[in-house]
Amino acid sequence: MKAVFMTDQGKVRQHNEDNGGIYVNSKGQRLAIVADGMGGHRAGDVASEMTLTSLKGFWDQTDDFQTAEEAEGWLRKHIAEVNTILYEHSKENEQCEGMGTTVVAAICTDRFATIANIGDSRCYILNESGFQQLTEDHSLVNELVRSGQITKEDAEHHPRKNVLLRALGTEAAVEMDIKTITFEEGDLLLLCSDGLSNKVAVAEMIKILKSGRTLEEKASVLIEQANNNGGEDNITLVIAEYFESNESGMINDD
Repeated sequence: MKAVFMTDQGKVRQHNEDNGGIYVNSKGQRLAIVADGMGGHRAGDVASEMTLTSLKGFWDQTDDFQTAEEAEGWLRKHIAEVNTILYEHSKENEQCEGMGTTVVAAICTDRFATIANIGDSRCYILNESGFQQLTEDHSLVNELVRSGQITKEDAEHHPRKNVLLRALGTEAAVEMDIKTITFEEGDLLLLCSDGLSNKVAVAEMIKILKSGRTLEEKASVLIEQANNNGGEDNITLVIAEYFESNESGMINDD
C-alpha cells in the first residue's frame, strides 16, 4: 500500500484549521485521518490538532487488526474517547468554548478498509465499479436533500451549506457512521475536507485520480485545482492506494 497526505491553507483563510496524517503500525496497516476544525479564536486548530494527536497516541499502542469487527470497534471506542477529551477541554478553556471538528478516519489493511466519519469531511473510493462517496455528510443541506426538500443542484449553492448536524467535541456524546469495504488491488481511497469536495467537481476528481501521475502529483493537482476554483477554505486530503507487493509500502507525511 502507498499513501500520501497533503494540506493547504487555501487562498482566503488566514489560518489552516485542518489537520490530518497517515500512521503505520507494526504490521504495516495504516490509519488515515482528515479533520476540519471549527470555532472562534483559532479554536478550530486546537480541536483538529487534539483529534489527530489523540488518535495517533491510541494508534501507537495498537499492534494488529485481524478482522473488520476489530477495526470498527477500535474506531468507535477511540473516536468516542476523543470526543470526550475535546468536549471537556472546551468546557475548561473559555477561549475554546464551542470548538469542534469534523473527522473522517480509515483503517487500511491488506484485506479491508474501515471508515468512520462525523461531519462533512468525506471518503471516496475509486475502483473497478467506478467512483463512489462512501460517507454521508452530517449537514443540514444533505438532510434537506435526503428528505426531498431541495435537489442536489440546489445544495451546491445553498446559503447554509456549512451548517453541520454532527461534529466531534461539541456535545458530551456523538454518533458516528462506520462501514467496512473490501480493499483490492488498484483501489484508491480519497479522504478530504470540504475545502476540496466543495471546489473540485466529481468528474475532475476522477480524471485526476485516474491519471498516470504519482500519488504525490495527484494530491498536488487536486489541491491546485481547488485553489484555482477559488480556494476559499483550507484543503486537506489523503490518497491511499492498495497494491500487492512483497516490498513494504511507502508513506509520505508531508
